[in-house]
Amino acid sequence: MRLYHFYKIVLIACVLVLIGSGCSTLSQPSVQEEIQIQIDVDGRLESITVPSGTTAGDTLSTAGIALNGNDRSEPAAVMTLIEDGEIHVIRVEESIETEQVVIPFEVIRQPTENLPAGQEKLLQAGKNGIREIISVRVFENGEEISFSEVSSLDLEDTVNEIILVGVQSSIAPVGLPSPLVYLSNGNAWVMDQSTANRYLLVAVGDLDGRVFSLSEDGEWLLFTRTEEDEDIINSLWVVALDDPENLLIELDTLNVIHYADWVPGIEPKFAFSSVEPRLSAPGWQANNDLILKVFSENGWTQRVNTLQETNYGGVYGWWGTDFQFSPGGDFVAYASPDQIGIIPYEEAEKEVFLEIIPFKTQGDWAWMPGIGMGPLGNVIFSVNHASQEGSQADEESPVFDLVAIPLTGGGVRTLVYDVGMFAYPLPSPITAKATGEASYQVAYLQAIFPEQSATSNYRVGLMDRDGSNQRLVFPASDSPGLQPSRGWGAWSPQTTQASGNYPLAVIYEGNIWILDPETGDAWQVTGDGRVGALDW
Repeated sequence: MRLYHFYKIVLIACVLVLIGSGCSTLSQPSVQEEIQIQIDVDGRLESITVPSGTTAGDTLSTAGIALNGNDRSEPAAVMTLIEDGEIHVIRVEESIETEQVVIPFEVIRQPTENLPAGQEKLLQAGKNGIREIISVRVFENGEEISFSEVSSLDLEDTVNEIILVGVQSSIAPVGLPSPLVYLSNGNAWVMDQSTANRYLLVAVGDLDGRVFSLSEDGEWLLFTRTEEDEDIINSLWVVALDDPENLLIELDTLNVIHYADWVPGIEPKFAFSSVEPRLSAPGWQANNDLILKVFSENGWTQRVNTLQETNYGGVYGWWGTDFQFSPGGDFVAYASPDQIGIIPYEEAEKEVFLEIIPFKTQGDWAWMPGIGMGPLGNVIFSVNHASQEGSQADEESPVFDLVAIPLTGGGVRTLVYDVGMFAYPLPSPITAKATGEASYQVAYLQAIFPEQSATSNYRVGLMDRDGSNQRLVFPASDSPGLQPSRGWGAWSPQTTQASGNYPLAVIYEGNIWILDPETGDAWQVTGDGRVGALDW
């Protein structure tokens, strides 16, 4: 038994010796293989020995070679090297260059009937633009591998030279009882005494036609100009018709879309309503405000009164509100997509005379009825959106009627049924009858297709102020109708010597036509098709 335990102890001891011997053998470090690396750097070759498994980046560091900026190596610095090989160091350099280049202007020769045939007039002097271009050149080991333009900025805009070239016109001249101003190619022109006597009033080429209004005394033109600043839609200006140098006066008034006009009275005063520019359609958010200002010839302006603060404006108020002052300037009429009323000058509180069913346009625009103030200041002519019999969608009704809204009571009276949404009535000046009664006419637009009046062309209609004697006078029934716009026409403030009638100027197919409302005669007085607005 003792012998058994002895052998067992000896066996365990031998096993322990063997295990210890094996562990001692595993703990001894093995000799790591070294590799030879050739480094191609800066035009020379360097050789270095490093242990296998060293990264390319560590190999370069061991050799005292740094990668700066956009420098790189092949193989990349993170790659592991396990055998003899090469590392190529690629030095990357970038060169930034700034260059200014001249952008030459173009010469535009613009035909016009406003000058005699063969005569030329410099409308706008040309100016070269300057563009700054920043480019980057990339070099690898001294060799250019790429060239790219990274930015371009116009330091000075190019201004094209515009030369008006007179062309022969076969249109016979027509006598005018008072100066007629009109907008053509972004410039304001004047016809004085005769349609053949024309001169350039404002030669800037950027009038947008939103506002184009002649003062009551015929001495000042109020107009809007587009602005290059993307955060500004336009600006309001005036010019004197008798100023030999046509000095423009800026009125420090921006973003006018629907309304700006003269306020009746001795003092040079104007009123306007503004909007806030927006990137989304239609491009603005209306403030529905109404502000009055005066101005002096040296350009000084001052706020006089605020008749309407910025407000929501009711249904479709984002589109805006239209205004028109009474002949005496004691109140202002207003029209919005859902109502028509007046604002007394002293109280500045709206008084509603007609609630309108708003028209659902199915688009990014809103319909407004348009207003025309009678010359006696006691009635407003406008358009009412009426419901269609049998239809449950009143807002989509195609029925629009021309109405008279007495301001002295008596209720709204319909004068022309199914006139179309863009009738834009224009009351004439007063004519004294032999009986002593003060009379006047109302011109308006009649839709050729009233059921589709949003897209229909129109004809010019005339009637007496009470709606009697209705007739369509222009253009002829066998001619295309005219496209409606808020500034489609204007009455002369004076009668002609020949007929004793107030002539009516109309824009038709981009040209001005003069109509005699009594005889029905019409004369075309421009022929280039470029007229965008007019006033008399």
